[in-house]
Amino acid sequence: MLQQVWSAELDVERIVDTYGNMLFSICLVILCNEKDAEDVVQDTLITYLTKSPTFNDSEHEKAWLIKIATNRCKNMRRYNIIRKHIDINDLQLYSKNVKNHDLLDHLMRLPTKLKVVLLLHYVEGYKVDEIAKILTITTSAVKKRLQRGRELLRESYRKENEYGF
Repeated sequence: MLQQVWSAELDVERIVDTYGNMLFSICLVILCNEKDAEDVVQDTLITYLTKSPTFNDSEHEKAWLIKIATNRCKNMRRYNIIRKHIDINDLQLYSKNVKNHDLLDHLMRLPTKLKVVLLLHYVEGYKVDEIAKILTITTSAVKKRLQRGRELLRESYRKENEYGF
């Protein structure tokens, strides 16, 4: 029994080290609230511990964690009153990659359906068919959301440059 607890503890530590920042970034972009994002990541880890799923490979594990986290985010947005949004400028604190700061800033302002797909594709590097599997939507829906998201981002960048912000 003690061996199982020790093994589970090491496994959770590995999951947190490997996927923690990525899950937190995804949740933060979806929820726009630091505390809610932390809660969702914690719930995702608890689900991982209680279900003890087996995976084919690390990509399957990553996709499963993203799926659980995004579903929890959707539930939280649907059923909870979201607390005060974080300051967009604070988002830079949570991104390891400096080149993603501006992109994450603009993603936070998009509708949830679009920002999740854009984040998975451009920030996390998933392909269209992989995103479709993770979010359980069709590949054409992923492509359309990518297209709409790019259009909104383009428009947002144009306005920013036009007005000098």
